[in-house]
Amino acid sequence: MLIAESGTNLSAGERQLICVARAILKRSHILLIDEATANVDYATDKMIQEVIADKFRDRTILTIAHRLNTIVNSDRILMLQQGEVAYFDVPSNLNLM
Repeated sequence: MLIAESGTNLSAGERQLICVARAILKRSHILLIDEATANVDYATDKMIQEVIADKFRDRTILTIAHRLNTIVNSDRILMLQQGEVAYFDVPSNLNLM
């Protein structure tokens, strides 16, 4: 499959997977994920989360997410509500589940 310029012939989910792969190959020290798995099914989401957890184990990951399962394994969670800090703590103290 040929990829068109800017990936216009790829789905949003496919483009997101390529971005994660690029970050892995670059060995990025900081990974900013903005709804990286919003356009993929739950099985693919789970696979991506496992790969990110493995490949970025000793790296800084900043995640913007709406799905709680995306962030429950984070070291710290900062939750905003109407532009204000609502919570900042470890996931186990936030009573999210």
